[in-house]
Amino acid sequence: MTLHPLEVVGVRVELPANQPVVLLKESSGGGRYLPIWIGAVEASAIAFEQQGVQSPRPLTHDLLRDVIVALGAELKQVSITELRDDVFFAELVFSNGATVSARPSDAIALALRTETPIMGDEDVLAAVGISI
Repeated sequence: MTLHPLEVVGVRVELPANQPVVLLKESSGGGRYLPIWIGAVEASAIAFEQQGVQSPRPLTHDLLRDVIVALGAELKQVSITELRDDVFFAELVFSNGATVSARPSDAIALALRTETPIMGDEDVLAAVGISI
C-alpha cells in the first residue's frame, strides 16, 4: 500500500442534494483532490475544528481525543485505505501498532484535533482523485 499525505481543504455542501463533502488535497505535490461525502454532524465537527470553534462541552471527537490522551496512547496516523461499493474506509493507526477501522469523516475530525497526519492510499486516489 502506497500512501500519500493529504490535507483538509475544507467542508462544502454539494447542491442540489445539500450533501456535505469534505475535500482533501494531496500535499506531496501530486495535485489530486479527494472528495468524500459525509454526514452533517461530521461535517460540522470538521468545520468547527478548522474554524477554531470551541463548544462549552466536549463533542464526540473531542471526547475521543481526551480518552486517547488519558490512556497514554498516541494517534500516529489516519489513513484513507479503501473505496468499496462507493463507501470509503479509513484506519486509525496508534503508536503501539494497533489499528482501528473508522469512517473517514470521524478519522479526519479526530486527526484535526490531534494534529495527526492524514494519508491516502494510491489506489483510492487513482480511482476517485480529481486533478484540478
